[in-house]
Amino acid sequence: MALKPSQQFFELIKRSQAPLLIIPTRTQTDGYASAIACGQMLNKLQKQPTIVAVDGPVPVYLSFLKQHEQVQTTLTELRKLLIILPTSKTKIAHIQQESKDGFASISIVPDQGFWKEHEIQIVHSGYRFDLIICFGASDLEACSHLYQDHPEFFFQTPIVNIDHCPANEYFGQINLVDLNACSTSEICFHLFEEHAADFIDEPMATALLTGIIAKTKSFKTTNVRPHTLQTASRLIQKGAQREMIIQHLYRTRSLSTLRLWGRALARLKHLPEQQIVWTLLSRQDFIHAGAEETDLPDIIHELLSTSPEAKKILLLYEDQDQNICAILHVEPPLDAMELSYPFRPAGTREQARMCFIGKNLIQAEKEIFTHLQKTSQ
Repeated sequence: MALKPSQQFFELIKRSQAPLLIIPTRTQTDGYASAIACGQMLNKLQKQPTIVAVDGPVPVYLSFLKQHEQVQTTLTELRKLLIILPTSKTKIAHIQQESKDGFASISIVPDQGFWKEHEIQIVHSGYRFDLIICFGASDLEACSHLYQDHPEFFFQTPIVNIDHCPANEYFGQINLVDLNACSTSEICFHLFEEHAADFIDEPMATALLTGIIAKTKSFKTTNVRPHTLQTASRLIQKGAQREMIIQHLYRTRSLSTLRLWGRALARLKHLPEQQIVWTLLSRQDFIHAGAEETDLPDIIHELLSTSPEAKKILLLYEDQDQNICAILHVEPPLDAMELSYPFRPAGTREQARMCFIGKNLIQAEKEIFTHLQKTSQ
């Protein structure tokens, strides 16, 4: 009898020594939380996981999650270049390395004699990682520069694809895609509960519940099902710290974030009949608030909490390179990627990002807002 995908996943885990866990672009809190929880599980299984986040380090508001510091931002030492020399007759005296003008030269000095060219072998080693696990990626392109820079690695390495989005392209050798789940974290919990329930402890349960709460805006979204609430209840029974999660996700804001939120609120615009709320932030707003683009998820959260009737939330901002970018967040059954298609977006059905090169804030606002109005008719 063929194994279920979840069983196949754990069989792969058993054979893996160095799995790579990827947090793709735009997956936000759910991606970070589910990857951190999976990393904790793999540590308990005595594996050596490496977690890499495409969009950068763990946000400050998630620093309460245990082992969050293990999340890296770059993929290093993926493969080695090997120089193989026969040493039965000619021994190595020492090795020297020199870097100059963008080139590195390696000198291998023999103790006597020399090596002939036909005796020298230069080969690539195998890849450092033997398994890839993606959390919330609809396709390989969501792995951004990791995939673009190392396509052969992705093609030659088994991939586990964990996601809940209908747009998922089932790109993995194992696809754990559950369209009824509210989040990737929920899928991970059921996966762990089925095959390694004894390993689910308080830090892991807290991470998974964090992903679920963030994805459902504390169980207020329309995709919350009875089994979602049952999952949250079981996680709390496992020790998940709900109050701590709420405190860090919704009640703790830095002064810079509050200043930026004040500036966003001052320019807030609303069209009730089309259920659209939007605002603008200039580069000067970031400078005066002492804020960074990493504070923008908090601004989106605030817009969502203060505009429950809105189905479309649009935030336009000027990035540090003075390009105009936009974040479009929508409520189901709307599709953010579809609504923003003319602007070449990246993201998910729930939230998409796009940039407007050569435009100022007002021009970008007019262009995208005119388009959104047409789609609302």
